[in-house]
Amino acid sequence: MGAERPLRFGLTPVFVDDDEALLAAFSRYLGEATGLPVEFVKRRSYQEITVLLLAGRLDVAWICGYPYVQFRDRLALVAVPLWQGSPLYRSYVVVGAESPARTFEDLRGTIHAFSDPDSNSGYLVTASLLRRRGEDPGRFFRHVFFTYGHRNVIRAVGRGLADGGSVDGYVFEVLRRIDPSLVDACRVLRRSELFGFPPVACRVEAEKDEVVVALRDALLAMPSHPTGRFVLELLGLDGFTVSGPELFDGIAANARLLARAA
Repeated sequence: MGAERPLRFGLTPVFVDDDEALLAAFSRYLGEATGLPVEFVKRRSYQEITVLLLAGRLDVAWICGYPYVQFRDRLALVAVPLWQGSPLYRSYVVVGAESPARTFEDLRGTIHAFSDPDSNSGYLVTASLLRRRGEDPGRFFRHVFFTYGHRNVIRAVGRGLADGGSVDGYVFEVLRRIDPSLVDACRVLRRSELFGFPPVACRVEAEKDEVVVALRDALLAMPSHPTGRFVLELLGLDGFTVSGPELFDGIAANARLLARAA
């Protein structure tokens, strides 16, 4: 395969990417496996990465299930991570380690941190939970704000800037291992039902492009390659798999619920 241009891979805050060694190893592995130089593209918000992907300025992007279901007619699944043996994860509502809150209802009238308005675990799950109760975040909580990063939600709650926060359970558990001092300042108050894990996606018309096929093959082969296994270990993942859109039906149902309430 020629290397006239890099493989452009978009990353959102779903990716635990503060470790430059991790990014370097991931780039090295993908470059060796695909025969292409790899360019990671990071932006502050999910929306920015989704716009770049839809505009064809990225080959693939590791996005969230929420933007995937919002643009399911324009996006195709490339691969889905496997975490704890499954392509599924949960959303957590976390509070400070010393918080008196014992139930979700105890957070009424408090300050709540969300990750991103296009995040399933960092916004949609909590917003749809409230909608089913006839509430919305703006009325249930005294004040809400977006941190644009799951790590930032944990940091805001741990430092007392928010009474609670909605966060990706996978990110929380990975950070529990690699940055325990950050996570130890928080306590999990609520775990959601299971949802499809944030996928790697491309535009529908690019699904069979040589670059995308090579990237999918590289992701699926990671457990059988030393560098690939090293990257997976750093990410706290077991590997990647292929899946159909039905994996994200739960997210799609919540998205429709919220859209009807808008």
